[in-house]
This record gives sequence, C-alpha cells and structure tokens, in this order.
Amino acid sequence: MSMQQDLAGRVALVTGAGAGIGRATACLLAARGAIVGVNDLKQELVDAAVASIIAEGGKAFSVTQNVSTREGITEAVQRTAEQGGRFDILVNNAAWVRYQSVPDIQPETMDRMLDIGFKAVVWGIQAAAAVMDAERGGAIVNVASTAALKSAPNSIVYSGIKAGILGITRAAAAELGARNIRVNAVCPSAVPTEGTQRNRNAERDARRVASTPMGRLGTVQDIASGIAFLSSDEARFITAQGLVVDGGITFTTL
Repeated sequence: MSMQQDLAGRVALVTGAGAGIGRATACLLAARGAIVGVNDLKQELVDAAVASIIAEGGKAFSVTQNVSTREGITEAVQRTAEQGGRFDILVNNAAWVRYQSVPDIQPETMDRMLDIGFKAVVWGIQAAAAVMDAERGGAIVNVASTAALKSAPNSIVYSGIKAGILGITRAAAAELGARNIRVNAVCPSAVPTEGTQRNRNAERDARRVASTPMGRLGTVQDIASGIAFLSSDEARFITAQGLVVDGGITFTTL
C-alpha cells in the first residue's frame, strides 16, 4: 500500500481540528486514507474543515462537541466510532492557553487550562481504549509541547500541563500496550497558528529563527506529519515517546 493511502479504512478523531495544528492533522490523515471525525467547539470551523477535506477527495464528518469534560470527550469518541463503524486513532490536540506571571495566575484560568489540556487527555484515552478493537488496537497521539522540556517565564501552568502530558503518555502506553494500543506525544516548538497569535511578535519570532538549526519556524504541516507518522503502522513498535518536532531548537545552542 502506498504511503499516500496507508491509513485507508482507519477511523480517526482529531480534537480541536477547526484550525491550526488540528485542522492540518485532520486534513493529512484524510489525505492518507483515514475517515476523520473533525472536532471543535464552533460549528462553522468544523464545517469548513470537513468541506475542505471532502473537496480534496477525503472522507470526514462533523463532531462538534465541547471536549473539556469527561462527558464531552466520551460523546465525541463514541459518535466517531458509531459514524465510522470502528475507532483506530485519537489525536488529543484541543487546548486553551494563557500565559501569566506568578502573581497573576488565577484559579479560573488554571481550571480551564487543566480541563481541556490535561483532564480531557485522560478522559479521551479512557474513552478511546473502551471502543478500540481488542485485537487490532489503535494509536493515540497527544499534543504536548517543547515547553514540557524547556520553559519560558510566565508559563508555569502551561509548562506544567505539557510536562504532565508526557507523563500521561508514558503511563498510558505502559498500561495499554498489551492491547496493542500505542500512546505517543508530539512536542512542537512555537508554530504560527491562529491560536498562538496573541503570544507572538516579530522580534521573538526572529530570535527563535536565529536559534533554530533548521533556520525557520515550524509549520502546522510539520507537526501534522509527525502526528500522522505516529498514527501509522510505520510507527508500529513506537510507544511511550515524546517526538520533538522543533527544527532542533530545544537541544542545541547556536
């Protein structure tokens, strides 16, 4: 089977797929043959992503749902399994991010970030494991961040959550491996998206480019490619890993 259709027949759910990394991932999984449940909060974003996939000859359907609660993510997973007829791939991508200095951290900000960025990953893994075929297994990919490994000021909550995602990933891989369910994470560096726009500026981007061996910022397609690889049979013996997709910035000094 060609790489272009190596996910043919698989059914995937991508959370937060209305824009950014999530949308790029949903599009790439569909291009490689998967039937994709496109999840986001806003119906218009979901509809646009689904229409784009279908226009390119792919297969996708709408899963508009708030996945920040156990009930919400469970409903999204179950709806995807029912509509797709099976369930093979979960991409836990949805997030809500705010950066605050130590004195400014507020309970409501931390609670919302934890609900969508940490708890929903656990509940998503729980729901996915319940519907994945006992013999065929499946793949779960969690979107972490290089902030799990190397932190900046004003990112206590964000860095803590993303480090926690790596812990969740390893523990879930240990528990679910016997069922042939692989659990991995990707750790993107700063990637320009609609959602990160509020935390970026040209000067900071220039510094990042200057510190990156590959000499550029990452793109949503770069991250989607890492997720698609971990979702595929090419990664059939890879689990419990945090794949750093960052052009080399995290582990080098230029």
